[in-house]
Amino acid sequence: MTGSRVAALGHYQPERVLTNDELATMVETNDEWIQSRVGIRERRIAAPDEQVDEMAWRAADKAVANAGIDTSEIDYVVVATCTAIDRSPNMAARVAARLGLGNPAAIDLNTACSGFAYALATADQAIRAGAATKALVIGVEKLSDWTDWTDRTTCVLIGDGAGAAVLVASDEPEVGPVVWGSVPEMSDAVRIEGRDGPFAQEGLSVFRWATTQLPEIAKQVCAKAGLKPEDLGGVVLHQANLRIIEPLAKRLGAVNAVVAKDVVESGNTSAASIPIALSKLVEKREIPSGAPVLLFGFGGGLSYAGQVIRCP
Repeated sequence: MTGSRVAALGHYQPERVLTNDELATMVETNDEWIQSRVGIRERRIAAPDEQVDEMAWRAADKAVANAGIDTSEIDYVVVATCTAIDRSPNMAARVAARLGLGNPAAIDLNTACSGFAYALATADQAIRAGAATKALVIGVEKLSDWTDWTDRTTCVLIGDGAGAAVLVASDEPEVGPVVWGSVPEMSDAVRIEGRDGPFAQEGLSVFRWATTQLPEIAKQVCAKAGLKPEDLGGVVLHQANLRIIEPLAKRLGAVNAVVAKDVVESGNTSAASIPIALSKLVEKREIPSGAPVLLFGFGGGLSYAGQVIRCP
């Protein structure tokens, strides 16, 4: 096979909805302040006993069902997360066990908010190299476990959830070349350090980098895929901040694209944000099947990664 394609997607979000008004009873903030700065209206928060591997499994199970394949066919599982508490077994092995898979390669990957794009690229390359034929790619986070709920600069941002994609070998490549990298001098810009965290970030530094540097990198992703920004049918960026997403899509020149704005109702779900947002757009058929979609994640490290896929 010469490449891979996304066969199907799935997502899972916890039942509990945490609104801005409810947050205002916990810390000094209000709905207007939050929406004006980051565009978030509400987010989903996992129950105390709802763990990372459970959310990952639920999203993966939905993606596999949507793909219409037998679980025995999956030979590669990669989970992108930065919020798993256990060091071993990894989340990929636990998801494989929950799904009753055969003997897949199972790895976890941690580049925080760029994790799903990184994981998708590694799965695509494994298929291109002949090391896999059908891969399960999952982004999942339970950021609520690592949040200081007295810090209004961070607790208003986060959400929990999982998104998954089934990637299969294809004679016609539908996952474009990845453009990835990092900014080592900003490695401490987003942090969850030690055994207890909490999540912290230099929000202004990340905002400045994303709004000034990211548009040109995103254009490189399109060029590697042999496309112009105006050819895009969809743009799904890491759902960090609506004030980053909207200007970036405009500066990119993706004038014909549907731009994902799931951050409004899901908050920042780190590695889960791209697959959740994309899965929702596909589920609602807001992007036509076969249309080129730019995926681009950025976050802890400071790491970034992006590729253009064809919408399933």
